[in-house]
Amino acid sequence: MSRRSLNSDASSVGKDLLTVGAIPRAAIVRLLNTARALKAKQKKGRLDQPLTGKTLGLLFEKPSTRTRVSFQAGMHQLGGHSLFLSLADIQLSRGETIADTAGVLSRYLDGIVIRTFDHATVQAWARHATIPVINGLTDLCHPCQALSDLLTIQEQKKKLEGLKVAYIGDGNNVAHSLIEAASKTGMAISLACPNGYTPSGSVIEAARAEAAQTGGAIEITDTPQVAARDADVLYTDVWVSMGQEQQETKRADVFRPYQINRRLLKLAKPDAIVMHCLPAHRGQEITGDVLDGRQSVVLDQAENRLHMQKAILVALLSQRGKKG
Repeated sequence: MSRRSLNSDASSVGKDLLTVGAIPRAAIVRLLNTARALKAKQKKGRLDQPLTGKTLGLLFEKPSTRTRVSFQAGMHQLGGHSLFLSLADIQLSRGETIADTAGVLSRYLDGIVIRTFDHATVQAWARHATIPVINGLTDLCHPCQALSDLLTIQEQKKKLEGLKVAYIGDGNNVAHSLIEAASKTGMAISLACPNGYTPSGSVIEAARAEAAQTGGAIEITDTPQVAARDADVLYTDVWVSMGQEQQETKRADVFRPYQINRRLLKLAKPDAIVMHCLPAHRGQEITGDVLDGRQSVVLDQAENRLHMQKAILVALLSQRGKKG
């Protein structure tokens, strides 16, 4: 695939990537096409470098393995460079405003990935930065994870529309972005979450409106067996997300019935795949035999973070110069 076609394939994402819900459906299809093309070229040992001379900043307030490494490796493979910035490295930790920091970094960088707690923080960055801002995770959503999950499901099932995804566990940021991704692509998603840990009502409402246009469907239940029955995909995430460590004991009690194990897997379709965004806690949200079993695609899922991040970077950075 030529540089021109890479750019044109993913040109309509917008300036920033903050949520899956804000991405036009056609742009999601183009991102998936670009990611598949980039992955195929890498597997053949042929690399495009459309981002030569570009620099990506990564400002992370939370620890990360997959998000950080996939963006840094992806930027390198595309011919660009990356800078990792923790709060301790910059003046935000001493009271400099987001507006001032974003304004200055916009003069140095070509794009920035923000991984933080409050979703309002990444929205503030997007308002004040003149360069593309990519949401690397907030407490509200995890859009890059969900987009790469779409790539994995499409690879495994050869389609997206009409599939049933069962999400078992906490109605958290990962669940929110999966709901948006499913509604955009015509999948049905059934979420089994304990009372008090269901997804955001506003996210569900917006996604249901989208699903009405695509043929998708969203079901919320407190019974894992209902969600898992006849599912094409079983998906779970940790019971205790970053910043919730003080709730660990309480959450372990609440979520114990929401474990993906062999009994639950048997309710899904015989060829169902098992997904987890990692890191996983064997014996908690998923048993080790299922996570490491033949139906698990978690390592393919993790690898696809790289290919989708590259598609996102091409879409957002390749056509934009630095602005002052």
